[in-house]
Amino acid sequence: MSPDKIACALAVLVAYALLCAAFAWQHRRRQAAARRRVAALLPATPGVPAWWVTYASQTGQAEELALQTAQALHTAGVPVRLAPLDQLSLADLQRADRLLCVASTYGEGDPPDSASRFARQVMASAEVSLSHLHVGLLALGDTTYAHFCGFGRALDAWLTARGAQALFDRIDVDKSDPEALRRWRQHLAHLAGTSDLPDWEAPALQPWRLRARRHLNPGSAGEPVHHLELVPVSGELPDWQAGDLVQVEVPGAPGEPRDYSIASVPADGAVHLLVRRSRRADGSPGLASGWLTEGAPLDETLMLRVRGHGGFRIGDNARRRLILIGNGTGLAGLRGHMRGRLAEAGHLPDAASVPRPDGVAPMWLLFGERQSACDAHHREEIEAWAHQGWLGRVDWVFSRDQAERRYVQHALADAADAVREWVGHGAAIYVCGSLEGMAGEVDRTLRETLGEEALQALAAEGRYRRDVY
Repeated sequence: MSPDKIACALAVLVAYALLCAAFAWQHRRRQAAARRRVAALLPATPGVPAWWVTYASQTGQAEELALQTAQALHTAGVPVRLAPLDQLSLADLQRADRLLCVASTYGEGDPPDSASRFARQVMASAEVSLSHLHVGLLALGDTTYAHFCGFGRALDAWLTARGAQALFDRIDVDKSDPEALRRWRQHLAHLAGTSDLPDWEAPALQPWRLRARRHLNPGSAGEPVHHLELVPVSGELPDWQAGDLVQVEVPGAPGEPRDYSIASVPADGAVHLLVRRSRRADGSPGLASGWLTEGAPLDETLMLRVRGHGGFRIGDNARRRLILIGNGTGLAGLRGHMRGRLAEAGHLPDAASVPRPDGVAPMWLLFGERQSACDAHHREEIEAWAHQGWLGRVDWVFSRDQAERRYVQHALADAADAVREWVGHGAAIYVCGSLEGMAGEVDRTLRETLGEEALQALAAEGRYRRDVY
């Protein structure tokens, strides 16, 4: 090789190393900022009792409300400790004086992932007395579910049965009801002895333009799935991370924005969504999905906002192997993470033609849909990434391509040895898709494959994360 070619190759390697270092520095800076954010809320004077502000969050809403609660109390001079409910032990409860909790519900009354250990272990302590503890509880839910605010109500009942004293009646919130949240802020202001706690209304919805829409599964036995691309009408593209969501306001449903997983990263230059048209009982299209997939013309203005989803972000897993499991439009959240890894490595535009560098951990995708011929969403880009080694393994699972129905949990069970091997090498597991069927069966399969305690340990480490709906 000539000296010029050697110099050019070295320059490329140096540039790549500098780019990787820049991304690593940004990641460490975000982590440090999060640690400073929590540490700043702690009491400045040793011995001053802090209030616990905890959350049980699945999609990030309860976490965000808890953070806003903690920051508002801190501004009013109240020292607080902010943590997910799973980090609260029975000993912590027995030492605490005041506990404020924002609790969402997963599915039909179950605890979210960030409270599952607390529910299994701490709430199993039937004989403990918490008569010294003063509690305020904000329960988040959706009245379309049979067990509205199910976990929040169960937590409230458990605390009451242990003798805990209510600071005020539990507040149940139906789909971000602003009046319920206003009552929560009023109670906090009273407890903090101030009348001017900072407001924390959700960021205003902004106008975005529907730039592109593509039908991904023509001929499918299922409802149509569309890939959407949206850009701001004016101003710069906002920052978000892989795993985050958008909330879209739908005509005819003001005040009830719909959540969608983002299938892209800022380096893509647009918010990408995967939306499946749903059907009502009378056969008509769902209000939101029908409008997004058919009703809204190209270049239509949509009102939306980006919302952080801390529970599904990459967190400390940026350098780990990733096992990505999902079905249907759940591919959106997984695609966000795949594209996030490519962007972090500086190869988002050219990953289809550039081999994965040795220093970048591989990913494994297990994805389920109906038929291979129609429903392998984004197959071309996924198989190109697999060819270059970014995806060390891809398992496509199509339920209707054989007489006996086969789902993603079956492929996961068949690959049990490989799952244990990847986890043994430090892999993190991300699950995105339907709550009914898939998420529960995948969770059961992982427990059988890894063991109950091992899966709980992964969740506690942030190496088992779910975005299910």
